[in-house]
Amino acid sequence: MEDLFSADGQATQWMDQAVALTMAYAPKVLLAILTLIVGMWLINRFVSVLDKKLGQKDPTLNKFLCGLISAVLKIMLLISVASMIGIATTSFIAVIGAAGLAIGLALQGSLANFAGGVLILIFKPFKVGDTIEAQGYLGAVAEIQILYTVVNTFDNRRIVIPNGSLSNATLVNVSIYDKRRCDMTFGIHYDDDIDKAKAILQRLFDEDERSLKDPAPRICVGALGDSSVDLMFRAWVATDDLWPYYWDMQEKVKKAFDAEGITIPFPQRDVHMYKAE
Repeated sequence: MEDLFSADGQATQWMDQAVALTMAYAPKVLLAILTLIVGMWLINRFVSVLDKKLGQKDPTLNKFLCGLISAVLKIMLLISVASMIGIATTSFIAVIGAAGLAIGLALQGSLANFAGGVLILIFKPFKVGDTIEAQGYLGAVAEIQILYTVVNTFDNRRIVIPNGSLSNATLVNVSIYDKRRCDMTFGIHYDDDIDKAKAILQRLFDEDERSLKDPAPRICVGALGDSSVDLMFRAWVATDDLWPYYWDMQEKVKKAFDAEGITIPFPQRDVHMYKAE
């Protein structure tokens, strides 16, 4: 009987302690959970508004900065919630620091990408909307994120390139200037009149409204090939008109040369057959 009463007393004591702990920590836990939910909502709302505001002023910076601010605010919120529950903030920060060091050693490539993103934003080799050629891809920059840059190619592919690679390798910014030089080469037969061919190219240049008069075009003999005289045609156009101009001019030159009797030579091979005696 004494053992039974002793066990009942112990159970009662544990229940009292459990109730006391629940009464002491339940309000803190509930308040911490409420703070976490409301805090996450406010952070997401704030970042969303900031994204829209920055997107109107500087679309290059907004994705990177919003992602960074969101991460920092969420870490601060977690530290605050932990202190509300009763976890020692200094110990919590120390644990986060140790975990951050371990994660940093494990994710050195990601840290390099983060540093690369910072360098891109500081030195601005390109911005959102620019057309770049990097890592074997050509396309328009859609986003510059914390770790990656998103490029949309002209055949509608989405390429995600690490910022570390972009900041440490050679890239070509195709659209940084408002005009570009369109380089073309047209071969004519050695028997054709060079001056006549050059006059035809000049006429086609003058007739096209996309041709820029300043700088002036360059039309000259670029090389004497094995089977053709290569005329070099260099014209300046607006950057957005470069490829349409190039493709249109290829067709116009072929039709104009045919109409004026200018021959565009092509490789030919003569085969001589001998009958064995």
